[in-house]
Amino acid sequence: MPNTVTETPPDEETPPPAAVDRYRRWWSGWPDWSVYLAVVWSALYGAASLYWALGGDGYPFERVHEDRSSGSILEPSRAEAVAPVLALFCALGVVAGVTMLKNLGTGGRVRKALLAYGWVAGVALTLLIPDYSLLGLLAFSPALLVFVFTGVPGPQDMGDIMYWHRGNLMIVFIGGLLWVAATLAFQRRTNGQCVYCGRAPHAPGRWTDPVRLRTWGRRAVWLAVLSTLPYDITRIAWYFGWPLGITDEFLKEMQDTPNMLEIGLALGVVSTLGSLLTHGLVAGWGEVWPRWVWWKKGRTIHPATAVVPAGFVAVVLIPGGLMAVRGFELGSWGITGPAILWVVWGAALGVATYLYQLRRRGACRSCGQG
Repeated sequence: MPNTVTETPPDEETPPPAAVDRYRRWWSGWPDWSVYLAVVWSALYGAASLYWALGGDGYPFERVHEDRSSGSILEPSRAEAVAPVLALFCALGVVAGVTMLKNLGTGGRVRKALLAYGWVAGVALTLLIPDYSLLGLLAFSPALLVFVFTGVPGPQDMGDIMYWHRGNLMIVFIGGLLWVAATLAFQRRTNGQCVYCGRAPHAPGRWTDPVRLRTWGRRAVWLAVLSTLPYDITRIAWYFGWPLGITDEFLKEMQDTPNMLEIGLALGVVSTLGSLLTHGLVAGWGEVWPRWVWWKKGRTIHPATAVVPAGFVAVVLIPGGLMAVRGFELGSWGITGPAILWVVWGAALGVATYLYQLRRRGACRSCGQG
């Protein structure tokens, strides 16, 4: 009988067996550990919320000085009004998570209730309660690295950047990601799908055609790129002295503030570069390392190399866009108006990333499909 085992081409980035085992031990076990961590997160944050409801210090949504506030939809609010609701919400999360772990809600109304709670928790904690903080930290990460190691441009310290109200929103964001992962795993498990890849046995593969995936991916990429243009154009216009979408007085104020226009221009350039990188989700250089990445040129790009950062950016864009919706003023539309389109940018980038992942994924190591 002929040998059917084929060797991996030498240009593919195939990790050694030990690395594969480590990968499988940690990352590929997300359908199991995400539920446990979601329960732990709910228990801890619920305990903290109960502490705040009873008058404890550190309630993270109270009114504080503008320099230490956040743009969360829950801020400002009173602890005695919101903290009990958060505590109850987290208590329900513990019950829902334990029920998922014990597989008590595999069908009927219980399953629907668990899925409803899980998706509501995931969306609320990941997209609705946070603000632009994660997006800002992502955009300014190169400058923050310089500041951490050099202190330039002091005299502020890291406490001026990572204060409690902002750090709390990151904790909330992590909780949302855990609930999204836990709920997705539970939904797949109770629906007869592979919990790792989502494929269902003998199900028609509507999204397996590479041509169709690439066509819809291009549309999503172009929508993502177009949604960045208003932000980029306004920031570049301000730098060159054109008050597009703002008053002359506000432009003069920015011109009198050291480095303000330069920061806006840098953010516009970063946004433009990000939209250009988005094309990699449908271009050939998004699958094989191009020549300008000389140390890896010609090698196959692992899908996670694109999916993980693109997916993260897509998720953090949406809370920033929703925050801009809440702060929109028609008379100065150039300040927050273009940022509203971050919602569209994030959604389109998320769709393009998902289609890229579907197109690039291989056979599942768990169910063998694909």
